[in-house]
Amino acid sequence: MHTLFRARQIPLPAALVRLSELAHNLWYSWNDSAKSLFAEIDATLWDQCQHNPVRLLIEAPNEKLERLAGNGDFLRRYQAVIQQYDAYMERQTWFERQYPQHVHQAVAYFSAEFGFHELLPIYSGGLGVLAGDHCKSASDLGVPLVGIGLLYKKGYFNQKIDNRGGQQAENVVYDFMKLPIGPAYALDSESSQECEEPSSSPDAATETAPEELYITVPVADRTVRLKVWQVQVGRIPVYLLDADLPDNSPWDRELTGQLYGGNQDIRIAQEVLLGVGGIRALRALGIPTGAYHINEGHAAFLSFERLREQLDQGLPFHVALEVVRAGTVFTTHTPVPAGHDAFPLPMFDYYFSKLFADYPGLRHDFTRLGFDERKQAFNMTHLAMNTAALRNGVSKLHGHVSREMFREFHGDIDVNEVPIGHITNGVHLNTWLAPELKALFNRFFPGSWQQHQTNPDMWSSLQIVPNESLWNIHSGLKKRLIGLARDNLREQRRRSSLPADKLAEVDGYLSEQALTVGFARRFATYKRARLLFNDLNRLDRLVNNPERPLQFIFAGKAHPADQPGQDMIRDIYQVSQMDRFRGKIVILENYDINLARVLVQGVDVWLNNPRRPYEASGTSGQKAAMNGVLNFSVLDGWWEEGYDGANGWSIHSNDKSDPETQDRENTQSLYHVLEHEIVPLYYSQGEFPSPWVDRMKHSIRTLSPVYNTDRMVMDYTNGTYVPSLVRTQRFVSNHYEEATKVADYKKFVRSNWQHVRVLEVNDGLTTGRQPVPSMAPTKEATATVHFGPMWYRDTAVELVYYEEQPDGWRQVVVVMEPTRHLNENTIVYRAVIPSHLRHGSHFSVRVHPVSANFTHRFELPLVKAY
Repeated sequence: MHTLFRARQIPLPAALVRLSELAHNLWYSWNDSAKSLFAEIDATLWDQCQHNPVRLLIEAPNEKLERLAGNGDFLRRYQAVIQQYDAYMERQTWFERQYPQHVHQAVAYFSAEFGFHELLPIYSGGLGVLAGDHCKSASDLGVPLVGIGLLYKKGYFNQKIDNRGGQQAENVVYDFMKLPIGPAYALDSESSQECEEPSSSPDAATETAPEELYITVPVADRTVRLKVWQVQVGRIPVYLLDADLPDNSPWDRELTGQLYGGNQDIRIAQEVLLGVGGIRALRALGIPTGAYHINEGHAAFLSFERLREQLDQGLPFHVALEVVRAGTVFTTHTPVPAGHDAFPLPMFDYYFSKLFADYPGLRHDFTRLGFDERKQAFNMTHLAMNTAALRNGVSKLHGHVSREMFREFHGDIDVNEVPIGHITNGVHLNTWLAPELKALFNRFFPGSWQQHQTNPDMWSSLQIVPNESLWNIHSGLKKRLIGLARDNLREQRRRSSLPADKLAEVDGYLSEQALTVGFARRFATYKRARLLFNDLNRLDRLVNNPERPLQFIFAGKAHPADQPGQDMIRDIYQVSQMDRFRGKIVILENYDINLARVLVQGVDVWLNNPRRPYEASGTSGQKAAMNGVLNFSVLDGWWEEGYDGANGWSIHSNDKSDPETQDRENTQSLYHVLEHEIVPLYYSQGEFPSPWVDRMKHSIRTLSPVYNTDRMVMDYTNGTYVPSLVRTQRFVSNHYEEATKVADYKKFVRSNWQHVRVLEVNDGLTTGRQPVPSMAPTKEATATVHFGPMWYRDTAVELVYYEEQPDGWRQVVVVMEPTRHLNENTIVYRAVIPSHLRHGSHFSVRVHPVSANFTHRFELPLVKAY
């Protein structure tokens, strides 16, 4: 990839000059040696500036930097970190070894939010943190990824909790001169060759005199100018678009002001900037892009811009659509229909009035790509589904839920045949694993263990790690958490002007010896943060048991417009203020990446009790698991596939019950498991609970090699990115010959599908004998199919029935074979099936189009059943 990143050089002593380069690459944030080096400059300032090395170097006294430049010990540590950084940037990567032919073809990863580090607050929660971790592992693995997002000048919001438990949203304007971010620059035209699409960008600047990059995006009846910024994440550049420019109107300047703020007008305008502006930024940067990843539907308008580029090259719309689909991957994260952005059609028409004016005959074609017939609205997820050849959910269960949600896209087929797969989320090990645990594992694991973290055999080295060593480190992490929690609570009280004795009272809150349960995530109603408080008397007995005390730490933000979520925060706060729970149940404010890191490393148990199946994946529990924190969760999202009965605990209920019954059953299970399993195990052997540590080890060993983003990004690369790159190259070669062939074939099939009919199905007669003695008798069934102008070889004729399996009824598909031509376009098919099946009541026959050029069997959602 060709990128140019010129971070502003911070004036430093000559001996330390590369500290500026190090500070401007977020690689430092997952490298413990680099973080320790910056902390050594000024530990107090390091904490005050949220572990932001750029601000640290700018604000550190010159005399202190000069002294360090003459300090031999510091210089040796500095050189060691620089050597480590250079080795990381220069070493051969997994992607280079696996796919050397694709190293110069970028994968553009579009996301509305990115959570790299607490210093850059352009994230709100799990989606953004996942995107940040995705980029970090792409860097580690050498995947040629390029991130595209928006630069929210006011971030999300800082959360304050007042003395009544009310959430106060505090907006902050950040000083980007003191952040590891810099302007992006256009490159010369020689670098701007596209894998699939010619650049329509403005003239790029020369290498010798680069100019800061600006692009323009049509938004409704006006043009919005955007500045392109760059964040360097190891090897990966992430480009962020900024509308806060004097050229724009005050309303447009605020479009990149705040994440998820404002009304639907702001939301659709932001999504236009992200999708359309992101493609234009890639073109202006000259990055050869061959695949595009839509991380949730917010960015789906990128497909409109790519379609426009192809139309401008003279391709018909249906061919342009096949080119776009070939190179697009879509990940859906939302199992709740209401969570998918949908805009009224008049609003959609208004914001794309320029596009429709330029292509007046194609308004219907563009609109139908996202038209939600049920809502009579333009749905961003529908747009992403219709313009991406490969789609996936973020856990095995979520993949199934997504197939249920979008079954209507694909005609009369079984839910398991809907072409939506799953790639289960993971977390970035080097970001979330405590440095103390890394150091411990370094002593007992193979030297390159972090680069082989997806190998389960490597984690077997845990058996030689002494239990005492693991427990002592965990105890230290717990002590750190409790210290931070007390500071957080003390600040809440100080801000509320409480007297000194109330501030001092916090010093006695939480115990370093008590079993500590953490619950921290976005406060949404389906996450049921109040479930624990359904029986306060029972909770009282658990928390205040003098022999086996239990304590809970809560944290999380609710969206400023989500009143029910804010009510949950207030309710938990009010419980925490009751005499019997004071100091044993606490709620911390301003949950961010830094607080999350300390929580997932320091609690003993990670609690998660969403209403199944509304947790698409959930990654906080994965962060906890790799740190030896045991999960206690509803079998939802990733935990359904990660739980093995011994690496944590499950909260049970009948998933088919109504919500009230599920709540009641989950509550009973939660209390029962705490009382009879978790608490007794923790306190099983006094000060050193060896059985508990054994379970910690089992959790780390079984979950860490699977639920990390190295495995996740490898899955995306092997299963979606490289196939998309290959398919795109095939589709655009020879003047789009393959794309035209596929598009014309689909157009022909759609135009003639009404002629396809199953004329007759005959149950047939039993064969009279068993083909194998142990098998049931069989019979031959036939079907007569009329194809009209369709060639019969362009279809699959299948007999479908269901048989009972231990886990429920499963679909059986039998491919029928042509046996007799009644005439040119009417053919008799046959299949052998169990003799007890009867047509209509037990089995059906269906016909659907097929092609070797399809990505999946039901790429065309056309099915004729009889």
